[in-house]
Amino acid sequence: MLKFIGPGLMVTVGFIDPGNWASNIAAGSEYGYKLLWMVTLSTIMLIVLQHNVAHLGIVTGECLSEAATRHIKKRYSIPILSSAVLAAISTALAEILGGAIALNLLFKLPIKLGTVLILALIIYMLLSNSYYKLEKWIIGFVSLIGLSFIYELSLVNVSWNEAVYGWTHISIPNGSMVIVMSVLGAVVMPHNLFLHSEIIQSRQWNLEDEAIQKKQLSYEFMDTLFSMIVGWAINSAMIILAATTFFNNRVHVTELGQAKDMLTPLVGSGASLIFAIALLFAGISSTITAGMAGGSIFAGIFQESYNIKDAHSKVGVIGILVIAASAVFLISNPFDGLIYSQMLLSIQLPITVFLQIYLTSSEKVMGKYKNSTFTKIILWVIAIILTILNGMLLVSFIK
Repeated sequence: MLKFIGPGLMVTVGFIDPGNWASNIAAGSEYGYKLLWMVTLSTIMLIVLQHNVAHLGIVTGECLSEAATRHIKKRYSIPILSSAVLAAISTALAEILGGAIALNLLFKLPIKLGTVLILALIIYMLLSNSYYKLEKWIIGFVSLIGLSFIYELSLVNVSWNEAVYGWTHISIPNGSMVIVMSVLGAVVMPHNLFLHSEIIQSRQWNLEDEAIQKKQLSYEFMDTLFSMIVGWAINSAMIILAATTFFNNRVHVTELGQAKDMLTPLVGSGASLIFAIALLFAGISSTITAGMAGGSIFAGIFQESYNIKDAHSKVGVIGILVIAASAVFLISNPFDGLIYSQMLLSIQLPITVFLQIYLTSSEKVMGKYKNSTFTKIILWVIAIILTILNGMLLVSFIK
């Protein structure tokens, strides 16, 4: 089993990025335990979607972007994949910004200088590391972030009855729709669907041997399930921590730096330091995966797999990260920038999900491994829920 752990955790780190931190802290500080249900619902949808798209990678040997380019007419595939590139840029923006905020919290570096340093570090790491090395980095980062929040939770008094109720009961308080959608977009992220299908097939398994293929499909689900549950626990811990330290004390949080400083009198100086260090780890590791996803999407447009030594992958990675870092310089309020970047992801998400359903349900693409009727029903229900939630978001803006 341990040999197959890795691809799922690469995805997990994408939905415990700084954008998640902002969304979860906003959810917990404004509404207490009430929005925990969205983490639960989002994670359930995520497990289904990531498991399904991983099958595409294993069965076809192609990532979602490659498969779209190969099997869909260009007049449809180009706009769809272009929107996915924009989603990758939005993701990278939040992650680079989060890393820069962490450097500011730890070393008082200006946000813009921190942005440049994070950008340079990530480009260096992506240009010089293999998948295998990056997976070990990511597993290490995820472990440290998880341990950080276990430590944080040990310092506060959690109302577990309220937490369980929040996890299992749907509630959308007045004015919460933007935060609800930002939590959704921060967990079920479109670039992760492209990334998972790329990573899972990049291991160059013998796709012609049906026995090996079945084995990979079996172990993939355990990797995905384990990794997504880890992500659910960390995201839940963020909301619970914000609820216990800020909501219960009626503290309004408007920026991550404020959250770190406010933790000090509430739960001790150690907590605020751990918070900042974990945020830095989250920013670095999630920016790595965002860059890889962006490179994979861009290379797929040219029917190529992600390979950092290849020109298209390299242009995709560097271009997306540089554009995202440049956008940071235009943001006046970093905390709002993080939240709205996650909301934008939720708007693009149904497009990617409908693309995925079409490809994985096609016998031409998947052969005998195409979606069963039951799987198609589940996927369509998820797609419809995502579309309805986006409609509710639009209505909330119109009002």
